[in-house]
Amino acid sequence: MAIQLYRARVDRIRNLTHDVREIGFQLIDPPEILFKAGQFVSFEVPHPKFNKPVTRPYSIASPPSQRDRITLLLNLVTGGPGSTHLFSLKEGDDTQFKGPGGSFYLKDEGQRDLLFVATGTGIAPLRSMLDHLFDRGFSRNTTLYWGLRSQRDLYYQDVFEALAKRHPCFRFVTTLSQPEPGWTGATGRVTKLIEEQVPSATNLAVYLCGHSGMISEVSALIGKKGLCPIHKEKWYDGADELAQA
Repeated sequence: MAIQLYRARVDRIRNLTHDVREIGFQLIDPPEILFKAGQFVSFEVPHPKFNKPVTRPYSIASPPSQRDRITLLLNLVTGGPGSTHLFSLKEGDDTQFKGPGGSFYLKDEGQRDLLFVATGTGIAPLRSMLDHLFDRGFSRNTTLYWGLRSQRDLYYQDVFEALAKRHPCFRFVTTLSQPEPGWTGATGRVTKLIEEQVPSATNLAVYLCGHSGMISEVSALIGKKGLCPIHKEKWYDGADELAQA
């Protein structure tokens, strides 16, 4: 799948939390994009410390079936050139990006059940994957564990609740590491869910996206529970970019 330059127009902006924004882009030229669920597009953005642009990749949160548009999900990082640039865009603005890229995408996992684990906006590629799976009638047991900090960081809960109602094979658990009073859901980090709710990994395929600590800890925990494929995408701590792992 060749990397290509796309021109697009911002046609929707949604502020999901105090620092998380969803941005929709309508493709202009070329008018369609073909990508695999989980891949990213890259923007060249100004950097305050350099005299030339830097490249910042962002995972596509929308499914591949939406060929004429993409949706991105990002949080505002103080001093981050990528998020600063994208947060400055307004509805109606034209922009350009390159893509698709990345080796973190859905594979053919045969008869294995699927486990998705995310922290923060690492949910973006996993949402694309889940929508794509269920668009195709996937019926194997599928679980999502998503770690956030507190109630003010919650979003997409209605999206995954609706998905679980339509597809009984899907379940998701959002856990808060620093919940405020009144929270009745799961608490602690996603590693706690792995420890308590995953008895064996021998029939699993695992997809992880989030900060480096989570990637390392969950990979180690899964490894103790059985041999299985583990696909990873690591977000750099304190920066608005991601890296293949």
